Formats: sequence, C-alpha cells, structure tokens
Amino acid sequence: MRIGSSIFLIALGAILAWAITPGLIPNVDLTLIGYILIAVGVIGLIVSLIIASPGRSRRVSETRSVMDPNTGERITRNESRDGQL
Repeated sequence: MRIGSSIFLIALGAILAWAITPGLIPNVDLTLIGYILIAVGVIGLIVSLIIASPGRSRRVSETRSVMDPNTGERITRNESRDGQL
C-alpha cells in the first residue's frame, strides 16, 4: 500500500463514518466500516512512511589491494556504493 492509497482509504472512511446517514443500507453499519477504513489507512500510511524513509539506506565501502607483478608496486582501489536492505 502506498501513501496515495492510504490517504484514499482515510478519506473514504471519513465519508462513510461522518457524512453518510446511518441506516442508508439496511443491516450494514457504515459508521463502523468507515472507522475500520480510517484505521487501515492510518496503519498503511505509517508503514509507507517508514519504508520510504531515507534512514534505511546504508553506504558500503570496499577496499582492495593487489601487487602489480611487473613493477612490484602495490595498487589500492577504494569503491563506495549505496547498499539496499
């Protein structure tokens, strides 16, 4: 679930909970369904924001040293890249 769909569920739940007359559909509690949709939307929004946060990325550094067989010179290569979890 992405941020947009979470906001949509919150808005739909608010409409069902507060804007529609109770008893419009017999034997269905639209207010309860609205509150459930709001709760699911809020949970989805929180999870989406946690997953999208930039603090979850990490930087990986790697160093390699080799000896050049022709000159006997030591060659060191440093590589840095962004790692994914």
